[in-house]
Amino acid sequence: MPLSHPRRSALSEQVIAALRAQITSGEWPVGSRIPTEPELVEQLGVARNTVREAVRALAHNGLLDIRQGSGTYVVTTSELAGVMQRRFAGADRGHVAELRSALESSAARLAAERRTEKDLKQLDTLLLRREEAWESGAAEQFVAADTTFHLAVVAASHNDVLTALYADLSEVLRDWLRGDVGRELAPETHLDHSRLLDAIRAGDAATAAEEAAAHSLACRPGRFSPPSGG
Repeated sequence: MPLSHPRRSALSEQVIAALRAQITSGEWPVGSRIPTEPELVEQLGVARNTVREAVRALAHNGLLDIRQGSGTYVVTTSELAGVMQRRFAGADRGHVAELRSALESSAARLAAERRTEKDLKQLDTLLLRREEAWESGAAEQFVAADTTFHLAVVAASHNDVLTALYADLSEVLRDWLRGDVGRELAPETHLDHSRLLDAIRAGDAATAAEEAAAHSLACRPGRFSPPSGG
C-alpha cells in the first residue's frame, strides 16, 4: 500500500525504513537487484526524489550498491553486517569456523527446546531447498541456501539477541562458506543436515547442539569430513 505523506524529513525516513525492511526480511536477498526507481515510486506512492534520497542513504550505509547502467544491488543485510564484513575480512578462517560452531551449537540447543510447528515447517522447506541447490551444482546458489537454512535454525532458538548477532555476522559466514565450498561443488564437501533437523524436531537438545557444532568444524580448511553418523 502507498505510504502516508507526512512532512518531507519524516517521509524520507519512512521510505528508508520501508526499503531496509525489504532487505532485512530477505525479500530482497543479498546479491539481488532491487526494483527500479520508477517501480519504487509506484509501489510506495512517493516522489522520485524521495526514493532517490532513500536509496542513496542506504547505499551510504553500506546496504546497497548503486551500479551505473546496471541497477542497485543488495550487498548486506544491515549496517552492522557491513561493518562486520569489513572488520573480519582478513580473519583467520579457523577462528571464523570456531565462532560459527559456538553460535550454531548454542542456537540449535535452544531451537530443540523452543521450536514451533511453524519453525519446523520452515526448516523442512529450507532443508529441501538446500539439497536441491546442491543437486543443481551451482556453488553460489548452494551457499545462499545453506546460509538461509542455518539462519532459520538460529531463528528457531527464539533468542532475539542471538538471532540478530548471527544475522549481522551472516555475510562473514557466507564468505567463509563460499571459500570452503569453492567454485565447484565436490562430493567430499557435502554435509547431510537431516540429523540436525531430526534432533530439533525430536526436542533432543544435546544431539542438536552436537550436530550443529560438528557441521561447522567439519568445514574448516583441511577438515572436510561429515559429522559422526552423517
